[in-house]
Amino acid sequence: MDMSGLPPSRRHFLGTAATAAAATAPFGTACGAQTQSASEKPEPRTAAVPVTSTSFGPVKQINAGDLNVGYVEAGPVHGQPVILLHGWPYDIHSYVAVAPLLAAKGYRVVVPYLRGHGTTRFLSGKTPRNAQQSAFAVDIVALMDALRIEKPILAGYDWGSRTGDIIAALWPERCKALISTTGYLIVNVEANKMPSPPKSEWAWWYQYYFATERGVLGLKEYRHDLAKLVWRFNSPTWNFSDATFDRTAAAFQNPDYVGIVIDNYRWRLGLAKGEPRYSSLEKRLAAAPTIGVPTITIDGAHDPFTPPGNGSAYRKKFTGKYAHRTLPVGHNVPQEAPQAFAAAVVEVDRL
Repeated sequence: MDMSGLPPSRRHFLGTAATAAAATAPFGTACGAQTQSASEKPEPRTAAVPVTSTSFGPVKQINAGDLNVGYVEAGPVHGQPVILLHGWPYDIHSYVAVAPLLAAKGYRVVVPYLRGHGTTRFLSGKTPRNAQQSAFAVDIVALMDALRIEKPILAGYDWGSRTGDIIAALWPERCKALISTTGYLIVNVEANKMPSPPKSEWAWWYQYYFATERGVLGLKEYRHDLAKLVWRFNSPTWNFSDATFDRTAAAFQNPDYVGIVIDNYRWRLGLAKGEPRYSSLEKRLAAAPTIGVPTITIDGAHDPFTPPGNGSAYRKKFTGKYAHRTLPVGHNVPQEAPQAFAAAVVEVDRL
C-alpha cells in the first residue's frame, strides 16, 4: 500500500483499545540491578511472549532540521521523556507494545520514523538523501529541540542504537540515560574496511548486495520480500505473523526509502562520501569516544550480529553507571521482548 500521497491528518493507525490493555500488563523481570558475568549463559532458546498491543494512535508531524518528522507519542506530556529509535528494516511498530508500558509508568514516550521511513519527509527536494551515521543523530537532536525535550532517555536497536550512542557520546548533556542494543555501534569507516571473520561477513550479505546497482534495483522491486527475509534471519526464534510484518512494511513505501538504505550501507563501506557539514562530527566519532551516561546494553542471544563474550567486546566503551542483559530473543529486541525492554528503560532511569 503506497501511503506517500496521504496528508498527515488522514494517516492513522487503527484502534487504541489493545494499546490501553497492554499498558496495564506487568513488566518482566529480566532486568536486575547487576551486570551479568561473562560466564553466565543466556536463558533457554524460546519464542517471545506475545502481547496484545498492535497499534498506535494518530501519527503526528513536526518540522525539525531537514525533516518533517512523523512520530507517535504516548504518556503524560510532563513525564520524563523517552525517545525510542527503530532500526532497518523495521519501523516504529517495534515499540508498539513498549510504548504503552512506559506510558503507564508516567513516561512521555516519543517514537519517530527515521529519515526515509513512514511519514517522515525531507523539507526540501535539494537536500541530499544522506544516511551517514551522524545525520541520524543530528535529526534526533533537531526533533528534541522541536518538541522542547531537553534530556530524554534514548533507547534503540540497530540504526537506533547507533543513533543513541552518538548522541550520548557527543552531546551527553542531551541524554539522561541510554539503552543500547548490541552495545557500542559507532562506526569508524577506515577501520570498517578491514574484513571480519567469514561467518560475520556472510551475515552482512545485503550490505554487499546494496553496493551494486543490481542491489539497488533489487531493493526497489523486492523491498517487501527482502525485508521479510532479513527479519527471519535476524530473529530465528520469533514467530511473527504476516500481518505484523506487513504493518511495518508500509513504512518502506516512503519515496526516500531506497536512497537512504543504499546510502547508509555504502557509506559504512567507504563507497559513499557523506556531506562536508558532518565532517567534524565524523572525525570525532572516528576516535571512538566513550559513553559516560548511565547505560544498559542488551544483547539478543539468538541475534546473528551479537558479538561473543556476553557484552565484554564493548564493555570498556561505557564509562558511567552500567548494566548488561542477554535476552533469549533475536535482533528486534523491543518487539520480541517488550516487557524486558521496557523494564530496562525504567531501570536505567534509576541508575
